[in-house]
Order: sequence, then C-alpha cells, then structure tokens
Amino acid sequence: MRKVIAAINMTLDGVFDHTAGIADEEIHHHYADLLRAADVILYGRITYQLMEYWPALLKNPSGDKAMDDFAVAIDRIPKVVFSRTLKNLEWETASLATRTLEEEVLALRKQPGRDILVGSRSLIISLIKLNLIDEFQLCIHPVIAGNGMQLFENLNDRTGLKLIKTKTFTGGSVILYYKPGVD
Repeated sequence: MRKVIAAINMTLDGVFDHTAGIADEEIHHHYADLLRAADVILYGRITYQLMEYWPALLKNPSGDKAMDDFAVAIDRIPKVVFSRTLKNLEWETASLATRTLEEEVLALRKQPGRDILVGSRSLIISLIKLNLIDEFQLCIHPVIAGNGMQLFENLNDRTGLKLIKTKTFTGGSVILYYKPGVD
C-alpha cells in the first residue's frame, strides 16, 4: 500500500508560512527529489494557488539551477486539488478532486505506485483527524515568526509520534521524520 506523507515547512514556533522559511539551494534540491519520488501531491485551494508561481518560472527560468530543477519537478507531478470554489485549473498536471478527501486518499492508497504527498496545512489537519497520514516530514526553519497560522491548530486529540530520522541542512533547517501512532 502506498504511503501518505505530510511534507511541509514551518518555523521554530510552529508557524506555517512559506515566506518565513529559508528556501535555499539544498532545500530546493531536497523537495525536488521528494517530488520525483512520489506519484501525486494533494493540495487545498490556497496552497495550490501559491504553487501556481512555478509554471511561470518553468517558462522563464531564473538561472538558479536548484529553483529551475524544482520548477520542473513540481510541474511534472500530478496534483489533486481540493476546492469548493475553483472550477477550472490552469496547470496541465492538476485536477480537481471529485471525491471527499477521505475517499480520494483511500482510493489512491489502493492503487499501485509510489508515495502520496500532502502539501497543504488544511489537508494535513483533516488527514490527522482521519488517521490517514503514514509519515510526517516537517522541515523546521531556524526562524521564529512571532505570529501567523500555527501548523497544527484546531486539533483536539492527542497524536503521538515517533521520530524515525532527521536530516540537517547547512543553512540550519532540519527535517524531522515521524511516524504516527506512538503514545
């Protein structure tokens, strides 16, 4: 069965904000590799619209190899977008979900293939509540945001995690790999 991996960036104080982190060359390489190793990524509307930055970079490369390689990787991976308001998607590799989040994830898990990535805060919270995340990959940036949306807000139940691996970047960011279910 395919794994559902919640892969996301956050600050030391738990704030989920793509502008608060340090997206250096190493981190772009890491996430490009992660995208290439998966078969699909799930997004909510807000994150999907933030990611629409990358097709423009693909058409007009920046000259920064790590960013340009990431643009290729993010462009290629199929994206399933959960939205009540979007009716059409511009990105050729994106499609709107036609089932509930739970139904979509359960159906994707049954299919053969590589991992399923989840890259939206709202979907991660919903999937925690549904007990459908197999692994967390939390990239902690050495920044204290001071304010902003907390990654794990609106969770009422305790979720135990077991640290299975870490990865440290020279810029000071650390990815903590956890599996759920340990209390």
